[in-house]
Amino acid sequence: MAGLPPAIFLMGPTASGKTGLAVKLYQHLPVELISVDSALVFKGMDIGTAKPDEALLAEAPHHLIDLISPTEVYSAASFRQDALKLMAEITARGKIPLLVGGTMLYFRALQEGLSVLPQADICVRARLDAEALKVGWPAMHSKLASIDPESAARLKPSDAQRIQRALEVYEISGKTMTALHQESILDGFPYSLLKIALVPSDRSVLHSRIATRFDDMLKLGFLDEVKVLLNVYPALTPHLPSMRCVGYRQALEHLSGEYGEAELRDRGIFATRQLAKRQLTWLRGMNDTFVVDCLSPELFNLVFNEINQFIKN
Repeated sequence: MAGLPPAIFLMGPTASGKTGLAVKLYQHLPVELISVDSALVFKGMDIGTAKPDEALLAEAPHHLIDLISPTEVYSAASFRQDALKLMAEITARGKIPLLVGGTMLYFRALQEGLSVLPQADICVRARLDAEALKVGWPAMHSKLASIDPESAARLKPSDAQRIQRALEVYEISGKTMTALHQESILDGFPYSLLKIALVPSDRSVLHSRIATRFDDMLKLGFLDEVKVLLNVYPALTPHLPSMRCVGYRQALEHLSGEYGEAELRDRGIFATRQLAKRQLTWLRGMNDTFVVDCLSPELFNLVFNEINQFIKN
């Protein structure tokens, strides 16, 4: 890693305080911020994604926010391409790229590279969804097992999103996801990297933060935001990646009359907690990571000192 320019990953589960910490670091260090969040790329999805507001973005600009409409698709491959381009530009300006967010797949794709998988196809996905409505996702899992047993073995029969993606890849390319992974050529990551993980020492405090934030979103008009999106983008469906974001799926179900607002709150908080759990699982599986308690009153000093030491070395 000697001689490579520095880069920093600031990772953590939802509601761990990543944005606030990143803004403070931006104020004290020669860094530029790149968002690593698959929900923040969508325009008009502000309240439900806890997107930094205009005042905060004016104070500490974030790259890769508000890129596409909610009817479009933004892949991990797209992120990697955009992030590497930005990182090169930031480095050329004499600054350090600080990538902050909770989409762990994006972090992994950026550092480790990606196999060459086909872009998502909305028509193929709609056809697979229609088939799944008839036969159920366990049957779709069995179908995948007959085509790509290796991928199926890694997935639960209830993991609709990944089963759908594996079947979609096969329909589009004629090759299984396993085969494409084996054929992949991974690009190098041309940076000396410091990975920082914000992990709570008390999971119950994180859960409390998640509940408070979801309540605040509802008070700020989250449901009105979703109604506006449905009016502006008539093609929005629950199957699009934007509407699979935590909170938005539950809001769509509520607005369609499936359940009331009290259940919307409960389901939204539960789904957000599950997201945090998955994010923490990803973080536990990462190597060479500086882990810090996001609940520590010394959080900023601990992270600031670690970054300073990294930069000096």
